[in-house]
Amino acid sequence: MILVLALDFYALQSFRSVVRNPWITYGYAFISLAILGYIVFQVMTFERGSGDNSGFYLAFSLFVLVYVPKLVLVVFMFGEDVYRVFEAAVNYFVSKSENSTLFSSRRKFIGQLALGIAAIPFISILYGVTKGKYNFKVLKYTLHFDDLPAAFDGYQISQISDIHSGSFDNKEKIEYAVDLVNKQASDVIMFTGDLVNSASKEMRPWKSTFSKLKAPDGVFSILGNHDYGDYTRWPSEEAKAENFQELLDIQKEMGFDLLRNESRFIEKEDARLAIIGVENWGKGFKQKGDLALASSKVDTNDFKILLSHDPSHWQYEVVKDPNQYHLTLSGHTHGMQFGIEIPGVVKWSPIKWRYKYWAGIYEKAGQYINVNRGFGFLAFPGRVGIWPEISVITLKKQTKIT
Repeated sequence: MILVLALDFYALQSFRSVVRNPWITYGYAFISLAILGYIVFQVMTFERGSGDNSGFYLAFSLFVLVYVPKLVLVVFMFGEDVYRVFEAAVNYFVSKSENSTLFSSRRKFIGQLALGIAAIPFISILYGVTKGKYNFKVLKYTLHFDDLPAAFDGYQISQISDIHSGSFDNKEKIEYAVDLVNKQASDVIMFTGDLVNSASKEMRPWKSTFSKLKAPDGVFSILGNHDYGDYTRWPSEEAKAENFQELLDIQKEMGFDLLRNESRFIEKEDARLAIIGVENWGKGFKQKGDLALASSKVDTNDFKILLSHDPSHWQYEVVKDPNQYHLTLSGHTHGMQFGIEIPGVVKWSPIKWRYKYWAGIYEKAGQYINVNRGFGFLAFPGRVGIWPEISVITLKKQTKIT
């Protein structure tokens, strides 16, 4: 609170340097305190898994919308204050000025410049909250493998991840996105975990919508860290177990083939693909994933597609495993729902400081991973620069040159 109030006070100085009318300044200060009071109230009264997250999401949106631009203001004002201190020191020690006001007043044009630049993140965040969170993108990749069975040359996979149904507030947009997945006409659909935020009841209103996901070879799914009900308070262990069982039942009712440390095979023309799904395994998160158990029925020479929610599993275990997992599909990071991405030019998000593999295709030791940026959103009800994603991956057999 002290840091936030200090930030508010500093930003107020920038505002005052541009707007000299005291009544407008008082109005700005009052609105700032009112917003902060609302944010504090929502945070103090929020109960995860209560089923009504609208107040908390509004508070989170306001916090990001208001305080990220204020941080920009503070950077400019602090830079000017460093200059003013240096100028005062020169006047006092070098020029021997006897002027009682050693510190010059803040320059209006610096405040105007700061407000103008702060408007950029303000507008971006406002767009992210109102439009960006449903700005679905289809990202297509083609991967080549020497040992892909010829029968599966051109095989197409659609991947979605991190639905987080408890955050949705627009049925029309979600139905559009589900239809967009189906329009890719992929051979198979893979969902890589986090169906809900906290509780299975969040998925009830959306069950019929996601039941429309269809593909010739089916819809396969795994669990993410949010699916176990660990992020809410339960009256008893029995209640938590009932919640988890309902989540499993919902997946079955939607037609999802849930893989819990197990495997399936897709067969075509005497060849097969091994589809392997592990429970959540994450660095710093629940580690129920058992790669050995999940692959126990898979042959060494099988072409393997692994579903594992957290990409840190690929980094710390999968690529080191004696078995070669040709393609791993993950999610979890959401690309932090915030960053700058221009395909082929730049891809950056603060999440890169937490996860080495955080969005898109990566290759190591002849093995690939796709980290999906997520279908839904969590906590911050928006996306800025990192849009919700439907991954479409085409497998191609590499032609050997002789």
